[in-house]
Amino acid sequence: MFGPAHMKVVLGRFAVLFVFVVALWVIQALNWVTGYTLNIVFGLIPRQVGGLDGIVGMPMLHGSFAHLMANTPPLLLMGALLAATATRALVAVNAIVIGLGGVSVWLLGSPAIHIGASGLVFGWFGFLITRGLVDRSPLALGAALLVGLFYGSIIWGVLPGQPGVSWEAHLFGALAGAVAALVLRTHVHAPRMRDVDRR
Repeated sequence: MFGPAHMKVVLGRFAVLFVFVVALWVIQALNWVTGYTLNIVFGLIPRQVGGLDGIVGMPMLHGSFAHLMANTPPLLLMGALLAATATRALVAVNAIVIGLGGVSVWLLGSPAIHIGASGLVFGWFGFLITRGLVDRSPLALGAALLVGLFYGSIIWGVLPGQPGVSWEAHLFGALAGAVAALVLRTHVHAPRMRDVDRR
């Protein structure tokens, strides 16, 4: 099921995930040194042409070290699960989560500067849970169960009410992740349950 070639790919993805998280911390340090001007320049501002670059910039920016610290553990856990189970569709999954989620926030979000990797976190959450239900392989269901056990409570973050929190990024990120799971149907390399039942 997991041969040497697949393990090499997964380890390479783990390395990319680690570099990505380190880059977030480096960007946060630069942001802090510059008085968080990066958030103003590259944050997502709904319905403003100048805020369009925030579709890509939003996941890279944070409002404080505590903000980034809160996002780091779920990024590492869900990113590792994606790296291990998303097969060849990993780039497409992230493109849909960032693109569709970001465009939705730009079109429908409240008039504020939206920043933070939590939209990406919710996108990965939505993908892993939905893919577990759609694919129904033991590995996909296991990943969904693990995410649900550790981070199931974050689903309340899609509701408005917390000042300074972009619930729109959470909501549209989760929906974009679910769309990615339905559109891409990226099956993991494991026997599907109905195949196991026939044995």
